[in-house]
Amino acid sequence: MTSGKLDPSDTRAAERFILENTKPLAPPLVPEITLRLAEESLPIWQKTEDELGELNVPPPYWAFAWAGGQAVSRYMLDNPGICRDQAVLDLGCGSGMSAIAAAMSGATRVTAADIDQLALAACTLNAASNGVALETTSRDLLSSPPPNGAVIIVGDLFYERQLADRVLRFIATAKEAGCSVYIGDPRRSYFPEGKFTPLAEYQVPVTRELEDYEIKRTTVWRA
Repeated sequence: MTSGKLDPSDTRAAERFILENTKPLAPPLVPEITLRLAEESLPIWQKTEDELGELNVPPPYWAFAWAGGQAVSRYMLDNPGICRDQAVLDLGCGSGMSAIAAAMSGATRVTAADIDQLALAACTLNAASNGVALETTSRDLLSSPPPNGAVIIVGDLFYERQLADRVLRFIATAKEAGCSVYIGDPRRSYFPEGKFTPLAEYQVPVTRELEDYEIKRTTVWRA
């Protein structure tokens, strides 16, 4: 801790912040998984801004069970053969929901990747509470070669143009490296129509504080 502000690289301080500002909740579409989530959006958004704003830390996206993440996690749990005995990468993992679903489905190695240190602290807490083991990394993997032959999960990453463009390039490279890529997305602003094959559709309960509807129609796609 420095100057009364939270240092997200201080693992214990980050975990304490998460425990003080969230509750263990089960996402509606994935009740098998329990995550540390915010009950309301405004308080944790404000708290994060107050304590971390000067450090340019991303908003607390990790504190919410977004529609795309719920959908692709549901799909993995219902089709465990996808991840069983595979190495899995959860790209932009947030709370770690999809990484946990992959581990529950029998993946041999699961890596949860996010540039937000608080998200990774949340992943560690959430993995422990669900009795699974994950590896985490804060490296910007969109600038690195993808792992050969891995299963890659992409949940809700098409909400900003620049990010969406980088994710698309990464997916194209991953396919060349023999990876299987599964995307959960409710067609957010920069979702690339016509690029992926739809696999399943879900009606996902979400909070109206964050979304435009209380039920978000969300599709799982394969690249």
